[in-house]
Amino acid sequence: MEKISGNIVDVITRTITKGNVLFENGKIIAIEPAESVENQYITPGFVDAHIHIESSMMLPSEFARYSVVHGTVACVCDPHEMANVCGIDGVDYMIENGKQSPMKFYFGAPSCVPSTHYETSGAVLDADAVEKLLLRDDIHFLAEMMNFPGVIHKNKQVHAKLDAAKRLGKPIDGHAPEISGDDLVAYAAGGITTDHECMTIAEAEAKIALGMTVQIREGSAAKNFDDLLPLLDKYPDKIMFCSDDKHPDDLLKNGHIDTLARRAVAKGYNPIDVLRICSLTPIKHYKLDVGLLQVGDDADFVVVNNLTDFTVTSTYIRGEKVSENGLPCYPRFVPTDLINQFNAEKIQPQQLQVIPTGDILKVIHVDDGQLFTHEIHCAPKIEKNNVVSDLENDVLKLVVYNRYQPSKPAIGFIKNIGLKRGAMASTVAHDSHNIVAVGTSDVEIASAINQIIDSRGGILACDGDKTCLLSLPVGGLLSDAEGSVIATRYEEVDAMAKELGSTLRAPFMTVAFMSLLVIPELKLGDKGLFDGRTFKFVDLME
Repeated sequence: MEKISGNIVDVITRTITKGNVLFENGKIIAIEPAESVENQYITPGFVDAHIHIESSMMLPSEFARYSVVHGTVACVCDPHEMANVCGIDGVDYMIENGKQSPMKFYFGAPSCVPSTHYETSGAVLDADAVEKLLLRDDIHFLAEMMNFPGVIHKNKQVHAKLDAAKRLGKPIDGHAPEISGDDLVAYAAGGITTDHECMTIAEAEAKIALGMTVQIREGSAAKNFDDLLPLLDKYPDKIMFCSDDKHPDDLLKNGHIDTLARRAVAKGYNPIDVLRICSLTPIKHYKLDVGLLQVGDDADFVVVNNLTDFTVTSTYIRGEKVSENGLPCYPRFVPTDLINQFNAEKIQPQQLQVIPTGDILKVIHVDDGQLFTHEIHCAPKIEKNNVVSDLENDVLKLVVYNRYQPSKPAIGFIKNIGLKRGAMASTVAHDSHNIVAVGTSDVEIASAINQIIDSRGGILACDGDKTCLLSLPVGGLLSDAEGSVIATRYEEVDAMAKELGSTLRAPFMTVAFMSLLVIPELKLGDKGLFDGRTFKFVDLME
C-alpha cells in the first residue's frame, strides 16, 4: 500500500479537505482525513476531451511521455488521420502503440473516412466497417461526424453509422462549424452530443440549448479558448477542454490541458469548476474508466503545487508514478514495425501550369489561428500563358497532389501564407493526407513535392538547393523518433518557412487544413477547388 498526503480536491462534492490518499494494486482503497499534510494539492488527472494524436507527429506511446508531465492521464482520441491513410489497420496501429504506455487512450471509430466523397483517401470505412469497430470494447465512441450535410439531409450511410452508435450506447462526437437554425436542429437530432468547432458565444449557446456539450478548443492552429471562456459563467457543466491538434513543439514548450486550467483560473473562474471541466465532465460523458479520487477508483491523480499555478510535481496512473518534476518515470517504447501507404509519382513543373480561363481568380484567404477561410477575388498574374504566384500581392499557387494513385495535381491559389521565396510541402494534409504544397514558383513547388515523395512522407521547406525536412515514415504523419528530436526538427522546418517569409504562427498547421473540405469557405482537395458552404466544386477562374 502507498500513501500520499495533501489538500485533496473532490470535484464531485466540490470540497477540498486535508487528508491522505491510500492506494494499492492500482486502486484507491481509502481516503482518510488528517490535520497535518504536505503543502500540496491532489486533484483528478487532466483529460483532453478531443485530440488527434497524429498532429503531434509522435506515436501515441511517445506523446504520452510528453503529456503525463503536464498532468494528463487520459486522452479521447479520434484516429481518423491514420484511418484515412491505412484504414482499420491504421486504427489498430494507434491502439496497439498506445498500449505501450501507461496513458489511458480512448479511441473512437472514425466516422468520416474519407471526410467527404469529393476527395481521395487511402481507405474507405463504410457503415458496416464503422459498426464493426463500434462493437469492439477498445472503441469507445463514434468520432467526429464531419459530414454535417449527410446528417442534415438524411444520407443513408451517415445515418447507419449514427444509428449503430446509438444502438450500442456509445457517444457521438460532432463537427458543426457555423451550422445554425433548422440545420443545427437536424444535426443535433441525429444524436450528436459534442462540438469543438464553435467560434462565438452565440454559436456555442445554440448548441448547448440543443443538448450538446461544447469542447473549448485551444490547439496549435485553431485557438478559441479566449473567445469561448465566458461560457463558464453560465454553463460550467456543459463545457470540456480539448486541444484537437497539438504540434510537438507546442506540447513541449506550452503544456497541455494544465495550461488551460491555469489560464481559466487566472481569469477569475473557480478552480473546482475548472477541474470538473478538465476531468469529471469528459469522464462522465464518455464513460471513461478514469479515477476521480473516490474510494474504489483507479488511482489516477495529479499532485500540483497550488490551484493557481497548477505546476505538476507528479502524475499517477493506476497507482503508478508516471512523472515527477517535469520528467517521465518510465522509458520510451521503440517501435519495430512502421505502417504507411505511398504511391505518388514524381511531378514536373509544367504539370503545374494553369492556363487562364477568365479575368477573376478565386483565392483562398486564410486568417492566422483559424481553420475557416474566406473566398476573395483577385486579378491573376499571368506569365507565358500560365497563372503564377503573385509575390507582390501574396497570392501563391497551392497544390494538392494525390499520393495514393497516379493523378493530375489539383491547383488553387492562397493569400496570407507570406512566402517570398521557396516552397513548403507536407503529407500532413487533413483529412485524406495527400501531398499539399505552396510556393513562389512552379519549379520550387515541384521540387518540394518530389522531395516529399522521395521521403515517403514528411514536412519540408525548401529554397533552391537548401531543404529542411522532418521525415514522417509512419503513415506520412508520424515520426518514430524521440519526442524532443521531433520537436526540434519541427522547429527547424517551421523556422525555415518563416525565414522564407511566412508570418503565420504555425504555417505548416495552417497549410495542413487547406485541404479539409468540410470547413468553409473555400478549400482545395485533390480533385479541385471546393466550396464548403455549398459542398460543390467551383471553377478557379471566371
